[in-house]
Amino acid sequence: MADAGAHAFQTIAFEREGAVASVALNRPHVLNAYNVQMRDELFAALSAVHDDPTVRVLVLRGNGRAFSSGGDLREFGTAPSPLVGRWVRWRRDVWGLLGSCPAVTVAAVHGHTAGSGLEMALLCDIVLAADDVTMFLPETSRAMIPGVGGTQTLPRAIGLGRALDMTLACSRVDAREARRIALVNRMIPRSELVHATKALAEQMAALPRPAVVALKRAVSRGLDLALSDGLALERRLAAGVERARGETT
Repeated sequence: MADAGAHAFQTIAFEREGAVASVALNRPHVLNAYNVQMRDELFAALSAVHDDPTVRVLVLRGNGRAFSSGGDLREFGTAPSPLVGRWVRWRRDVWGLLGSCPAVTVAAVHGHTAGSGLEMALLCDIVLAADDVTMFLPETSRAMIPGVGGTQTLPRAIGLGRALDMTLACSRVDAREARRIALVNRMIPRSELVHATKALAEQMAALPRPAVVALKRAVSRGLDLALSDGLALERRLAAGVERARGETT
């Protein structure tokens, strides 16, 4: 991961410890609002993680008082045209990289986790939430809709009715409610979030990579398949893992 490690990032902080890579959103003065520079730096870091098979876990977190307050409103409408803006977004498909990451992805969220910040967390495999977290999607009240996958990931996580309540009514969800409705996997005291995230990351990093990659593929692809097709996919992937294990023993 020489490229990512050597890059002088300004809006994110990138660290590597063994098989665990950590990306921290690092614009604390604006509650880690997501801007174009952060998009480009996240793209570089996530690309490096994708290309490095020795990374088994990616932790995504935020520095300062919040995980992320969402998109930086000061940059909205600054593209020369909607067509150019759309082209730039597709050229830097940060969210596709995060959602398809072969490593286990863990989001550790706290404070304001809103808009694209919440959507970013929902693209991760596991979401750990501090007990001070507040989660909401304000896009509809701003004459937009979630554009970082939230219209798809949110109902898959919490069901159609709750997802529509959060997006249409812009309802705010605290940590206890987020855990109750399975918006997050675990609720953790704020003072223990770093330690708990590190412990989980180390536990996940000990898992064999071929099995992890196959498992993630089976679960994510199987959601869109009929049960019989999903079971067939599982059998194929399980057989591939067995062959790989046999070749290494």
